[in-house]
Amino acid sequence: MADITLVIMAAGMGSRYGGIKQLEPVGPGGEIIMDYSIYDAIRAGFNKIVFIIRRDIEEDFNNIIGKRLPGNIKTEYVFQELDKIPSFYVKPEDRTKPWGTGHAILCCKDVVKEPFAVINADDYYGREGFGLIYEFLNSSARDDNNYCMAGFILGNTLSKNGGVTRGICRAGSDGMLEEIVETSGIIQSGDMAKATGSGKEDIYISLNSVVSMNMWGFKPGLFNELEIGFNNFLKGLPEKELKKEYLLPEAVGELVKKGKASVKVLKTSDRWFGVTYKEDKASVVDSIRELVDKGVYPPRLF
Repeated sequence: MADITLVIMAAGMGSRYGGIKQLEPVGPGGEIIMDYSIYDAIRAGFNKIVFIIRRDIEEDFNNIIGKRLPGNIKTEYVFQELDKIPSFYVKPEDRTKPWGTGHAILCCKDVVKEPFAVINADDYYGREGFGLIYEFLNSSARDDNNYCMAGFILGNTLSKNGGVTRGICRAGSDGMLEEIVETSGIIQSGDMAKATGSGKEDIYISLNSVVSMNMWGFKPGLFNELEIGFNNFLKGLPEKELKKEYLLPEAVGELVKKGKASVKVLKTSDRWFGVTYKEDKASVVDSIRELVDKGVYPPRLF
């Protein structure tokens, strides 16, 4: 069986939450959110896992995650580092912020040579999305610019504890992605969602809107496009820029706009949840317990 890989972005610290939130236990057997994604991915057919982490959390990460994965699953570690940039660009000495999710995926170029899915480490996605993406990657034409994404219902992805950022998607009648707009400060407001993070007037959005939660399916040809895009990103940065990031949704959106990629939106009705804020953890623990009680997951995964 050919490899189909799951790439997990776990290099972030989660500034609003505090601490390494990706390693917070939420399951009855001490599981973390990532465990449930790995379990669902393996069940769907993925047979290789690539973790994108920082070197300073490698030991903790390997002890908590790597050492207890099933032995038949191939694993790789990739390090997202500030100095992993082209030689033409001189990094500002005061820059401490990572280069963004697009750069994180680009760091996998040397270890991922097969179709792959991408997820965030601190998001629970549900079983359906992994199955849909695996099926797409396993059966679709191996055209290197033929991608997919799991499209979640906005109302299934909000936090009760504060505003969130979501990629609001517009797809054509054929289900192909036409546009993705990163929108911040989204909260529920009655029977609508309201975005307050733009600094302008509030924007109201249907709770039934389809959004990206950074759950993608790609072919290895993406890496060449990301390399070109990241180089152009660096060339366009103001001198001594300390915070701007090269973001995966924006990079993919640009490829779609230029006709360099097509993205099939695979709608999922599963409810997302995650630890965006510290107050979210109790709700996540309760949600996992409910899924275990219903038999969706065993009391102990691995």
